[in-house]
This record gives sequence, C-alpha cells and structure tokens, in this order.
Amino acid sequence: MIKFVACVFASALLAFAAQDGSDILNRANELYKEGKFKQAEILYRKAAERGVDQVAVAFNIGNSLYQREMYPEAAAAYRKAIDYSEGNFSPALFNLASVYYRLKQFPECVALYHRALKMEPENVSGWLFLGEAYSRTGDKVGALKAIQKAYNLDKSDISIVYQLSEANIALDDFEAATSVIREGYANHPEETDFLIYLGDVYRLHKNYEESASAYREALALKPDDVNTLYKLADVLVEDSKPLVAMDVLANILQIKPDFADAAIFLGNLAYDAKWLDRAENAYEAAAKLGNAEAIFGFKNLAYDAHAQKRDEEAIRILKLAEQYYPNDATLQADMLEIGNVDDRQ
Repeated sequence: MIKFVACVFASALLAFAAQDGSDILNRANELYKEGKFKQAEILYRKAAERGVDQVAVAFNIGNSLYQREMYPEAAAAYRKAIDYSEGNFSPALFNLASVYYRLKQFPECVALYHRALKMEPENVSGWLFLGEAYSRTGDKVGALKAIQKAYNLDKSDISIVYQLSEANIALDDFEAATSVIREGYANHPEETDFLIYLGDVYRLHKNYEESASAYREALALKPDDVNTLYKLADVLVEDSKPLVAMDVLANILQIKPDFADAAIFLGNLAYDAKWLDRAENAYEAAAKLGNAEAIFGFKNLAYDAHAQKRDEEAIRILKLAEQYYPNDATLQADMLEIGNVDDRQ
C-alpha cells in the first residue's frame, strides 16, 4: 500500500513567529504523536491564526486529516502546503500523491510522484510508490521503469529484488526476472529464499527442469526444508516424473511424519501408479493425522476393488476408513450397497 510522510513538520521560520504560536504548534505536534489527530488539527489551525509558518501548518493539518481517513479534506490541506511553498515542498507532493492513490485517482497520483521525484531523484521509496501507482493504471512498462530506478539506487534492499522480478514477470520477460533473482542471490548469498523463488518463477514459465534444479540448489543448503521438498515433488509431477516425486514425498514423511498433505500427495501418486498397498498406507497415515481428504483415497481404493469384483477387499478398506471417520454416514452406505450387490448376485 502507498504510504505517506507521517512526520510532523516545523519550519525554521518559527523563530520569527509569535512565541505563543510556536507553543501551540509544539503542543499540536505532541498530540499528533500520541495519535490524537482531531485535537492536533484544532491546535494546528489555532497556530496558523498566530502566524506560524503556513507551509508547516497546512502540511500538518493534512497529515491529521489523512490519519482520520478524511482524504478529500487532506488533499485540500496538502494543496495549500504546495501552494504556500510555491511547489517546492516535496513531502506535501508525496502525501498528496498518496491521497490520490487512496481515492483511486491513479493518473493524478503518477503525475504527482513524478513532480516530487524531480526534487528528490534518489528517494527509493518514492520510485517504488510510483511503480505501484503505475501498476494501478495498467502501465506495466511504467511500473517496471520506476521499480528499476529504485533497484539501481539500492540493490541492498532484498524486497526490491522481488518487486523488480515481479514487474518483469508481468511483462512475460522471464529471462530478465530470473537474471534479477540471480543477481540478488549473488549480492545476498545468505538469502536462500531467492533460490526457492527462482524455482517458482521457472515453474510459472513451465521450465520444469530449471525449476527442479533451483529447488535442489536450495535443498543442498537446507536439506530438511520440507516445504521446498514439497515444491520439488509438485514440479516433478508436472514434469511427468511421478516416481521420483514419490521418493521425495517419502523423504518428507521421514523428516516430518505429521505432514499430512505430503501423505495425501504420496497416496494419490501411488494410487495412479497402481501401487495400491503403498497408497493405502499413505492414506492411513494421513487419516491418523485427521486429514479429511484421506477418506476419498480410501473410497477410491474400495471402488476399484468393487469394480474388480473383490468385494471383501472393498469392505475391508471401507471398514478401515470407518475406524478413522466413524461419523461419516457415506461409508456405511457404501458398505451396504456393496453387500446388497453381493446378495443380488
């Protein structure tokens, strides 16, 4: 979300203001810092009547109104601060841009950020906010250029690496996106999440081999990271390598036996591969952990057995499921249906 300059502003011109006006402004600032924005606004207006610098007062009134989500009124106050300063007070420009963002007036927001950034071209946050505003207008190129500016100014900020990569992805430039991530990882080798994100980006681009390679690179550093192992299993399935994925899932369950989703995933893959005993064991492991999806796995096994006229096996599986889901009426209904078929035969 676009932010605004939250600090109160006291002008150097206060030395020439009446002493009581300065005191009022200081009291207003204290109220603002305490979160008493309505009371602060009242005192700011009183300070204005006592000759306190109009730029400071208008800006602080705008902040007080902004904090109370009175955005049109805040915009009017910021415009006054801009006018009083003859357009030279950049915090008011930034905050007015933030108001326009809140009011969904995104073209106006973009224009104001450009004005403010001409005055503060090295304001990293300003470029990021401009990028966000551009994205709201649908201008993906503008968003990319703005975030690139921020990245060029501060490559130490890890969050900007992710934002720049996302901006490239929005333009379907996956090569640039992965290049940014690689550069980010080179600059921050301690940030192993870059490798996982790299795997996600490759996967999004359906480059499954590179995706798996990135996940494995991350796992070389954190071999027991079950969430990355799960991602690896998932991408291996998408790459038509379910048997390898099953080994990865089995490894997950060795590391974290209570990872129920991994047990379900393993059960489903084993079922598809017709390794029915392994599927049953995986579903039972998930059932012991209370995973509701296991019941569907049991039922699929039972239905297959029934279709093969192995009704005793079907009943056995359904009774096994019933041990873990005693309140599921459909299990009893399925068993009765299978029994009635036997009776009719």
